[in-house]
Amino acid sequence: MPSPSPLSTRRVLASLALIATLGAGAGAAFAYTAGWLSPGRLTPQRVLDALDGPAGPTPGYRRNHAKGICFTGLFESNGAGQTISRAALFTSGQYPALGRFNLGTTDPTAADGAVRVRGIGLQIVGPHGATWRSAMINAPVFAVATPQGFHDLQVAAHSDTPGAMAAFAQRHPEFHAFASWAASAPWTGSYAETAFNSLDSFIFSDADGRDHAVRWSLLPVAPVTDITRGDLEALGPNHLEQEIATRVAAAPQRWRLVVTLANDGDQTADPTQAWPEGRRTLEVGTLVVQRIEAERDGPCRDITFDPTILPDGMRVSDDPLPAARSAAYARSYNLRTAEADQYPHHLPAAPEPAR
Repeated sequence: MPSPSPLSTRRVLASLALIATLGAGAGAAFAYTAGWLSPGRLTPQRVLDALDGPAGPTPGYRRNHAKGICFTGLFESNGAGQTISRAALFTSGQYPALGRFNLGTTDPTAADGAVRVRGIGLQIVGPHGATWRSAMINAPVFAVATPQGFHDLQVAAHSDTPGAMAAFAQRHPEFHAFASWAASAPWTGSYAETAFNSLDSFIFSDADGRDHAVRWSLLPVAPVTDITRGDLEALGPNHLEQEIATRVAAAPQRWRLVVTLANDGDQTADPTQAWPEGRRTLEVGTLVVQRIEAERDGPCRDITFDPTILPDGMRVSDDPLPAARSAAYARSYNLRTAEADQYPHHLPAAPEPAR
């Protein structure tokens, strides 16, 4: 057999070097994502660890907003959204909706009156399977402006060090608006009387290619009765789930989906800053909750309400939080599904209706 020429030898060696380089690059990328090369870098696992605190997670549950109940229903689009987004689900019509009412806590057994933040996860599926997922809360502003700020807030909240939260607030003055709302805003006795806000900014693109910076809210159609925290505590630790199950069984519940459009110059990167009053709003449809479903083994159990899952005609803005939430949600999903055998099936599958 003839000996290989110097040229062919060089080509083989070059090919092997390229393969080695690509392999090393992939390994380095994996190591970077895992945090091995930069142990101080904020990773999804570090965010979840901060949420869990010293007690650790409750196996089988979402790492945050762990207490909740599912629902199914419809999104009734009125067609008005087509003026600001080419998303097919803004075409006039009815589209299936799936969601989850929840409380902002890592404890699935927390009493309703112990949790200030209420949330709603929502999925709307439009024509040809185009999917819009969103996660909203009842606060008018978010607590922090960055993923690192969120991590630091959880660390401070779980700290035994005297003055940890005060020190955090001093380092993060943007936290004061959220803290003021949490301390002074009235409560309600029903998810059906709660408004939910996206807080993060997104970009809608219309059929002509024009972009519109937006935020959105779900505003309850049901009359709202303000109560105190003490009033809610007196109703029982699981009143919200029991009440919404009873209310929806009697009649579907509705929220108006209202989009707020930014003016030129309004910032989109910081959800701790509300846009000034007077911004243009557009009511684009109605969420109709038709049925309350058990969370355990229910239709929302294995869905992450990832705010970066958007149909054509919508995209994320320069706000850093949706991407961070997406990564943390994915990690949380992987962990809790791996813990399925530890899911506490002795808990009720669904709340008993209020009497």
